[in-house]
Amino acid sequence: MADKTPVDDSPATASSPAAPTVLTAAPGYQVRRLYQAYLAAWVRAVDQTLTGPQFAVLTTVHANPGSDQSSMASAVALDTSTMADLARRLEQRGLLERRTAAADGRRKLLYLTPEGESALSEANGRARELDERLLAQYDPAGRERLLRELTALADSWERLSGDD
Repeated sequence: MADKTPVDDSPATASSPAAPTVLTAAPGYQVRRLYQAYLAAWVRAVDQTLTGPQFAVLTTVHANPGSDQSSMASAVALDTSTMADLARRLEQRGLLERRTAAADGRRKLLYLTPEGESALSEANGRARELDERLLAQYDPAGRERLLRELTALADSWERLSGDD
């Protein structure tokens, strides 16, 4: 028989459950927490409409104008269908131009528009400021070590996932 005793669930007596150790000891859980916190910080500090992946694409297109969409997807760690959708949205916003390659009509070559250059320039300054805030607790050597470790971890996890 079910217990019919009333429960006091008012905010004053309710406590938030803690994540169990099986989660907090899992690297994927901590990576997800870190990414969620980063996304929230990005929206507040950098741009509410330009996402991190869009920023990565604009930055990489700026550095490699005329590269094809498929190569760009690999460079920014996106699958080709996500890249195609993202490039289409950036094109619709007037930030990116996709041109069909003369030698292969299926290949799309990517270029920033003047509006894309401007949006990238504006967001880049705020992104670098966010990076500084996120890494403020580290001295230069600590920052280099952290980024090496994060890169090695990402490389290793990509190999494990078979996306290498």
